[in-house]
Amino acid sequence: MENKIKRVLISVTDKRGVIDFAGKLAGFGVEILSTGGTASQLRDAGIAVTDVSDYTGFPEMMDGRLKTLHPKIHGGILAVRDNAEHLDALKKHQIETIDMVVINLYRFEDTVAREGCTLAEAVENIDIGGPTMLRAAAKNWPFVTVVTDPDDYDRITEELNKRGGAVSRETNFALATKTFQLTARYDGAIADYLGRLSADGTVSSDFSDTLSIQFEKAQDLRYGENPHQKAAFYREQDRSLACVANAFQIQGKELSYNNIMDSDAAWQAVRDFRQPAAVIMKHANPCGAATAEEHLRDAYLRALETDPVSAFGGIVAFNRPLDTETAEELAKIFLEVIIAPGFAAGAKEILASKKNVRLLEIPSSAGSVKTGLDYRRVVGGLLVQERDTVVDDVRAARVVTKRAPTDDEYQALDFAWKMVKQVKSNAIVFASKDQLVGVGAGQMSRVDSVEIARMKAKLPTEGTVLASDAFFPFRDGVDMAAQAGVTAIVQPGGSIRDEETIAAADEHGMAMIFTGRRHFRH
Repeated sequence: MENKIKRVLISVTDKRGVIDFAGKLAGFGVEILSTGGTASQLRDAGIAVTDVSDYTGFPEMMDGRLKTLHPKIHGGILAVRDNAEHLDALKKHQIETIDMVVINLYRFEDTVAREGCTLAEAVENIDIGGPTMLRAAAKNWPFVTVVTDPDDYDRITEELNKRGGAVSRETNFALATKTFQLTARYDGAIADYLGRLSADGTVSSDFSDTLSIQFEKAQDLRYGENPHQKAAFYREQDRSLACVANAFQIQGKELSYNNIMDSDAAWQAVRDFRQPAAVIMKHANPCGAATAEEHLRDAYLRALETDPVSAFGGIVAFNRPLDTETAEELAKIFLEVIIAPGFAAGAKEILASKKNVRLLEIPSSAGSVKTGLDYRRVVGGLLVQERDTVVDDVRAARVVTKRAPTDDEYQALDFAWKMVKQVKSNAIVFASKDQLVGVGAGQMSRVDSVEIARMKAKLPTEGTVLASDAFFPFRDGVDMAAQAGVTAIVQPGGSIRDEETIAAADEHGMAMIFTGRRHFRH
């Protein structure tokens, strides 16, 4: 079954390509109905247009709030073409069928994103007629083509050319599905916005009474965390963010569920550094990290020194475009994924021989992920929180010991504090001023994390610093760090036994600073 297009209603806020599209529709002999600014723009372009108010015989009123909510519009959209009673009703009331609806919605989401937007402005940008016509057309998809996205104009024009001015049932269904996805997101955005406000327009809650989120499917996955679990990967609508979800895969097998999880963790870790940096991630914990003054290769080789055994089969992220020299080193071991904001032609050529390694290119023109929400699913519910994107200045932290850190120690503490927030809690890291030395992750006891970090260290721990993602509940962790040769510690502080911990550090001649902010990562 095909939908022959004889009459179309066009009313768009996004004017991209609309003149060209309308001109092509007119070329098929299609009658065009339109409203307001869209009608004026089409008419100025020499395209014949009938104003909706002339068609309905009813004027626009109430500042344009009332213009398309009319039986001659909705009857023409909703009539089932093979239902005799519907056709009789059309004839009786002199209603013509409308075979295509081309509509964009008022920009509600853009409006409320503007700083200083008032409740009145937001409400004025809640579209009523647009969603009503879109839903009507999508409901009647076997007989009506509904178009919401200018990016679909070329696809539809090609089909009209192939089918002599008709659109297929399959295309109509796909467009109808896309329409309901759009209206669901639109209504959800309105509900979420209003759900945070009081009637006077003031914000009454950081989080809405209800949460409506929509992600688009990027791909089906072979399986989830384990082969017996089905899985898919969805991403946010905003494609402007510099993140793994928006990365381009330029080589390798399809990403797995675990690849995506670890890749995201690796990129989030490496992007905090200003100097050329490399982070090696394994099972959502860093097993190597380093920075370099100039060359990315040096950062990678020093990151590999942290734990070369765990690095096998790991994921490596860089905060600079990957060069040929670094690629030569990467090609020497088995890796699952390599992530960078660009790849030199020579680097691609070298890594092309490693058929199984995935190369992910982070879009360099995209914006940093500095705001937004994190979601964590639990059975029967959803936890929502702000992203932990804070990068603390350790030099502004409070010195609590008799001795303040030296300049070299401050540099090492800064490196360690950036890395410990990427480790699963309870988290401990040993580090030098530009290299991760040992990691203790995910332990139930903090002192056990210190012991594991010391045990896992392949590099000397003498003269290193230590970062703890939360306070030490007892002095035993500090004592163990001193035995390992740690000279300075950064931690949030806040324990009822802080004085004991500080005294232990002073006894060992260590420097210790309190940031006042913890970085749990569960």
